[in-house]
Amino acid sequence: MRARKGGGDAVTVTARHYAATLSRHGATPSGVDWESRAAQDLRFVQLLKLCNFSRAFSLNDVGCGYGALIAHLDQFHPGCRVTYSGTDLCAPMIAEARAIWAGRPATTFVNRKGCAAMADYTLASGIFNVMADCAAETWHTHIADCLSDMGAHSRLGFAVNFIAHHAPDVPGLYRAPDGMWQAHCAAIKEATVETVTGYGLREFTLLVRFSA
Repeated sequence: MRARKGGGDAVTVTARHYAATLSRHGATPSGVDWESRAAQDLRFVQLLKLCNFSRAFSLNDVGCGYGALIAHLDQFHPGCRVTYSGTDLCAPMIAEARAIWAGRPATTFVNRKGCAAMADYTLASGIFNVMADCAAETWHTHIADCLSDMGAHSRLGFAVNFIAHHAPDVPGLYRAPDGMWQAHCAAIKEATVETVTGYGLREFTLLVRFSA
């Protein structure tokens, strides 16, 4: 469906969409709308460029799904102690994550919008891609609210990715206008914003860093 004026609210649209993908595909990359584990990991690599792995840190994972980022951290950064807090709008996703990662130390999952706690860093992968039938104005307000919340709950910075404006126009997917969200993020705590591109996908990743 194309986004249109008078569509559903952002929270309901997102929760419903991912409940459906989880029901169809289970706790897999397809279950959170990624084409493969390799593509999912590639995006995690870009987002995690924000983090300093030379020391322990705390991390918010907004739109955590079934907790795939934990598997990535355990595989590629096994020596770093990360206190992890995952949140998701979709209750079935949180239930799945809790079952998969039950008993893992310093790991929590909460069904809610935005962050559940303060952390050194906050990451969000793909949470703004699927706006379905939401009106553009509604979706922009949702994005701005989420980014502000991520900034308010991050001590050192946050990272997020978007489909680029030059990507094909697919009905129901959100393509970010050039420069719009870079400027928005830069105004949060007078942040420094780095735009990461050139990793083989028609998207970009924003690394938003706060002054010490």
